[in-house]
Amino acid sequence: MLLTRGVGVSAFLEAAQSLLNTKMTFEGVEVHGRTDPLIWQALAKRNGIEDHEPYADQLREGYHQVLKNRVEQGGTRFDALNGAAALIKAVVEHPSLTAGLLTGNFQETGEIKLHAAGFDPADFTVCAWGADAQTRRGLPPVAMKRFQQVQGRSVAAHEVVIIGDTTHDIDCARANDCWAIAVATGGDTRETLAACEPDLLVDDLSDTDGLIDWILTRVNTSPTLSD
Repeated sequence: MLLTRGVGVSAFLEAAQSLLNTKMTFEGVEVHGRTDPLIWQALAKRNGIEDHEPYADQLREGYHQVLKNRVEQGGTRFDALNGAAALIKAVVEHPSLTAGLLTGNFQETGEIKLHAAGFDPADFTVCAWGADAQTRRGLPPVAMKRFQQVQGRSVAAHEVVIIGDTTHDIDCARANDCWAIAVATGGDTRETLAACEPDLLVDDLSDTDGLIDWILTRVNTSPTLSD
């Protein structure tokens, strides 16, 4: 999740190993920018489990419990990325913008990460979670539909800004004709992100005023805010 920094992989792995009662490895499994259902699919395949679907619901429940316990006991922490809290606050307080969350996380574990990093999930008027679509490309339409349900009006693709730190974030923005802001906070390198030609590339989210101005310039000719 772009807003936070923290490790959920070990909790995911613990849940999977407990469910299947076998040792497993995450080696070679891509995590950044992927949805949790796809991560489970890839993890299962990597460890020789071809039919992963029957275990999906139990894996989700187990992962939720493991992550919840770890956070409550102080064994796992999530920190807000530089500038993320101030940017979300600015968007929430701005009369022309709507804060949304587009993420590959399951809703229940995503909310745990948000709370742990100091965010209030209620600040995000619309959300699209990892289980809401088959791929990350399918998440923006979900968020846009929910925006219409909540706000009572439709939102055009050119009114949506997707902020992310992986090539998958840029790809899902491009696939849905949304604006893409790439942030070099570790999901992918700055060079890799630049090669995907996002509309804006920044090192972090610390320039609140600059980012808000950039967003307003684009949405007023043609976004909202996500992931």
